[in-house]
Amino acid sequence: MDAFLSWFFEFMNFMLQGIIRFFVGIFEGIVQTFNIGRYIEIFRSHYQQFGFLDWVFSILAIILILAVWLTIILLIVFGVRRIVRLRKNTVTQESIFEEITDLHKEILRLNDEKDRILSLKVSQAGISAKDLAKELSDITEKSYEKIKQMEGVDIPDMEAAEDYAKSQAPMAPEALIESRFSKLIEVDQKYTYYTPEAYYTGFTLEELCKDIRNFACSKMNLYYELEMIRTLIASMASTKLILLQGISGTGKTSLPYCVGKFLKNDATMASVQPSWRDRTELFGYFNEFTKKFNETDVLRRIYESSYNDDINLIVLDEMNIARVEYYFAEMLSILEMPDPEQWKLELVPSSWPSDPRNLTGGRLMIPENIWYLGTANNDDSTFAVSDKVYDRAFTINFESKGQPFDAPDTEARSISFSYLEELYSDAWEKYPVTKDNLDKIAKLDIYIIQKFRIAFGNRIMKQLYEFVPVYVACGGTEIDGIDYVLYTKVFRKFESLNLSLIREDLRELIVYLNKSFGKSNMNECKNYLERLQKMY
Repeated sequence: MDAFLSWFFEFMNFMLQGIIRFFVGIFEGIVQTFNIGRYIEIFRSHYQQFGFLDWVFSILAIILILAVWLTIILLIVFGVRRIVRLRKNTVTQESIFEEITDLHKEILRLNDEKDRILSLKVSQAGISAKDLAKELSDITEKSYEKIKQMEGVDIPDMEAAEDYAKSQAPMAPEALIESRFSKLIEVDQKYTYYTPEAYYTGFTLEELCKDIRNFACSKMNLYYELEMIRTLIASMASTKLILLQGISGTGKTSLPYCVGKFLKNDATMASVQPSWRDRTELFGYFNEFTKKFNETDVLRRIYESSYNDDINLIVLDEMNIARVEYYFAEMLSILEMPDPEQWKLELVPSSWPSDPRNLTGGRLMIPENIWYLGTANNDDSTFAVSDKVYDRAFTINFESKGQPFDAPDTEARSISFSYLEELYSDAWEKYPVTKDNLDKIAKLDIYIIQKFRIAFGNRIMKQLYEFVPVYVACGGTEIDGIDYVLYTKVFRKFESLNLSLIREDLRELIVYLNKSFGKSNMNECKNYLERLQKMY
């Protein structure tokens, strides 16, 4: 133990001496640096030997050295002041944040009080805010009509008076109460005196497909096969969700963009982001702090579609860069309901007096004249589209770029949703799937269930009944329409099976298709089955 203590004391003594010498050295260094008397003695010992140039350089050296030290001292002083100031600012900011928090709470309290007072005033009057707005709208409408009917009155510019009355009338009712849906209120104002352009009628579905193709070629330098246009129009008859999938650069996004231009009703483009996790990215959300609803362009387009009879397209670009079943799940469930009267999207839990006209109980009715077209790339940067989405959607595959061709100059045309629905109804009545082919499909269903444990399902059959007749009306054949439906809706499911174990079964299925439908038919299905065999 004595040896340890001897070592420890000697060790610590040596260390402490080093520390003391360190601080003593710093102190001695500072003292030596600022020893003005020693500097004067050194100068006196040398100045007698100075010539003219020596004096000049000596004075310049002294000035330079003083400037350097003055700069160092100023930097130190400013640095210390900055540190002190930052500390004061930090304390001040904390107090400001506390005040802002208190003010925010006070604003929320005042907003709630304002809403209660507004509701009380409206209820005391015995009418709702919407009724009040309607009454004022009727008054302004009558005033406008009186201006139009005035005769013999000296008005310098009757047209200007009419325009002024027309512009002011829709603004008056809605200006009474501030709304949380600013974009939707703008739509209400827009359609108060809206007169749609005359719709084009008298054409067939086959003519429509040719016109779209020729318009894309002549006006936009985009080239699509007629088969693809037929598939698109027929798909719109069977579902509201269409997937445009394939390799990049084949014109997936351009197709709905071109169709929107042809219809004189541009498609709404929504660029899907990898961060999309729920419906708020697509439709917006209610901000509890500002008491405003953050509306998206998609929500505005849905709301605006309830006012018109146009064909409205919403494009979900790069749809599978995020998981579709996350952000589009609610819409998938809504569109699955057989009755369109049940297609309601809840935006807010309750209604306010200042809400838009077509918003009932915080819910928005989804109109039937909207289609959602999602583009999907098949690469490592995207997610696989789930069977839930595939079953509810219709898929159009882009496997190559269209080849240039000559087309007659074709103009854009306004086409109504009502007339398109009439054409669809006529096709369903005129070109139903034949009993012979239905029997073949039923037998094929049994065969696939026995061999692969995969069934068609009622949803797929319903889509087949709606797709095939319209496809025929667009200029295609019944067997080609059946071929495309089975290829995209049924045989696609084989990819989830162990292909290495069913190679022979796939070969037998091709033989079955040849015997049942003929060797020259069902080429899409057979080519797809052959590609699956080659994978293993």
